[in-house]
Amino acid sequence: MPPRIIPILGRLRQDIAAGLAKETIEEACRQCHYSWRRRILDPATTIYLFLLQVLHGNTACQHVVHFGNWSFTDSAYCQARKRLPLAVFHSLLEKIAATSRAATEGGSRWLEHRVWLVDGSSFSMPDAPELQGHFGQPGNQRKGCGFPVAKWLALFDLTTGMLLRSAAAPLRSHEMSRAAAISQELEPGDLVLGDRGFCSYAHLALLAGRELHGVFRIHQKQIVDFTSGRPGTRGGSKDVPGLPRSRWVLAHGDSDQVVVWFKPKKGPSWMPREEYEALPDEITVRELRYRVEVPGYRVREITLVTTLHDAVAYPAEALAELYFRRWQVEINIRHLKISMQMDVLCCETVDGVLKELAVFTLAYNLVRSVMGESARLQGVDPDRIGLVDAVRWLIGTEEGDLSVLVVNPSRRGRVEPRVKKRRAKQYMLMKNPRSELRKSLPKKHF
Repeated sequence: MPPRIIPILGRLRQDIAAGLAKETIEEACRQCHYSWRRRILDPATTIYLFLLQVLHGNTACQHVVHFGNWSFTDSAYCQARKRLPLAVFHSLLEKIAATSRAATEGGSRWLEHRVWLVDGSSFSMPDAPELQGHFGQPGNQRKGCGFPVAKWLALFDLTTGMLLRSAAAPLRSHEMSRAAAISQELEPGDLVLGDRGFCSYAHLALLAGRELHGVFRIHQKQIVDFTSGRPGTRGGSKDVPGLPRSRWVLAHGDSDQVVVWFKPKKGPSWMPREEYEALPDEITVRELRYRVEVPGYRVREITLVTTLHDAVAYPAEALAELYFRRWQVEINIRHLKISMQMDVLCCETVDGVLKELAVFTLAYNLVRSVMGESARLQGVDPDRIGLVDAVRWLIGTEEGDLSVLVVNPSRRGRVEPRVKKRRAKQYMLMKNPRSELRKSLPKKHF
């Protein structure tokens, strides 16, 4: 009998554990028509080791062999990962995502709506020809001097912080090309919260057509005028420049109104022409503006657009407070990219990178499950539980009460940085010769 794998699943909530049980993994393999021989590195063992590898900071395959008294080599482990079809990982993600959605059924909601945070980021990978051809690299780098970079889009639950679905795409593609796909599993009444990159006529029309709601910061090219009864334009050649391309309908206040947006003649590049032509010619949305009075904030005025028209049921103050919580998605992405070290993946094939990304998603949801249970026991918000401490508890061999996990202090209004630089730029060090970092570096750096 092979050595015992660290019993991660035995210490998790029952529904999460069932989604990654050995029987569930083998059933996913059968559904994907994948057959295997009975060996040490069977599908369940391979995926458990893959999860442990990611939870240890995406450590090297040579390190995985030392997780127990295994009789296989790092090369055999890599081959076992390669044999597993990508569809098996996606099937497991679907099961965990269903668990994530069910976890919010009895949880707290925002005015009876489940809220999902959408945002995009990127990650790097080795300089392999297959990855260069599929994902591409930044255009300001010479060929052969940079690394492939992929765009990454993710959908998080606001209440639990768990990741519902994510998608990777080539660097030179629009984030919205994956936004509609990752929100397919949402249910009528759910609300999508995002920044101005997701604010467009096409996206709002798609959400409204599926009985979903959206709250986004308005795009910088959209003209907004809160004058009651003001004229508008449909975007024709004879229209007066500077007028908003909308029709005024109703005012809820000085900076709160309901308007009708007209469908632009030209559709976005990320949407097929036939799909865009099927959208309605106009949609009714609500525009509102509020000022940020907190000292030290860079943005002083924010304009939102939403499909929630009722100002009584959804006051402007509640929408402003909701958009303030949008920053949590930046923290979630930082947890994945910096704390769990997903900013640079290690596989050298497209299939391998997508598997690695899928396992990061599974591992992140396992950690968020631990954080949620610890938060319940300690009576605090799940986001206040230390993610790194949850990872250490999860991969540790010792048994321990979840109520002892670190609880971070509540610092309302304190904004954390989106990213953490891995190394200082040399030109910045040259500009600051008195920098302590420069003094600590060898002279060959300059």
